[in-house]
Amino acid sequence: MNKPNIGLNLIIFGDRVQNDLEGVLKEVSQAGYTAIETRNFFETHGESRFKEILAKTGLRVGAIHVGYEELTQEGKVDLHLQYLKAVGARYFLCSGVSDLHSLEGYERSAEMFNQVGRQCRDAGIRFCYHNHDYEFRVWNGVKGIHRMMELCDSDLVGLCVDVYWVYIGGEDPAEYIDRYRNRAWYGHFKDGSPGRFTELGRGEVDLLSARDAALRAGTEWIVVEQDKTDKAPKDSIRESLEYLRGIGVEG
Repeated sequence: MNKPNIGLNLIIFGDRVQNDLEGVLKEVSQAGYTAIETRNFFETHGESRFKEILAKTGLRVGAIHVGYEELTQEGKVDLHLQYLKAVGARYFLCSGVSDLHSLEGYERSAEMFNQVGRQCRDAGIRFCYHNHDYEFRVWNGVKGIHRMMELCDSDLVGLCVDVYWVYIGGEDPAEYIDRYRNRAWYGHFKDGSPGRFTELGRGEVDLLSARDAALRAGTEWIVVEQDKTDKAPKDSIRESLEYLRGIGVEG
């Protein structure tokens, strides 16, 4: 059984990502990470500058992560695919749907995701939907996330399973991964309790069961994501990486 690749989502660094990207990525590399999940840094820092920073820090890019609205902007998906190809990444992640306040919003979004998923597949990229907790709201006995996945083509649209938000949404992360094991291609490991984010292993999420389910599913990436911290970010990300290594998750 192959172990997943390990990466880090940079959200924990806040505005420093924009103002001091090289400093941030140096701390990420020094903490022991070899890969990151990003926005399109060609748009904000320029292609040559970002590639220079990657070379200096020895990091690679595993995925881009965007919001739903970017899928609706003409030419934006193409730009992001060009970015992914240029940095050698294979995953295109999206959060959010067209309308959070109706089941129809999830159904319309499935159409968009199938379209973008086909575009990604044709470019050699895998498209994944990243959940929060709101997708688990029930509409006439149906949860938005499950209706959307029912309508999404499993060959075109995978999942970036955020285990914390699955837990906050009221489901068991391991059971959720098992339910969609053929499309749980990418994972966010995040820990905490309602309204609070922690380093991995310090919260309420059953990460051990989630690990086992991710390994059963053949999840290719497990990415550390901690939205906020009371510590220095470099210390929090190091603790979380040490936790993953301690439970045998290290690609």
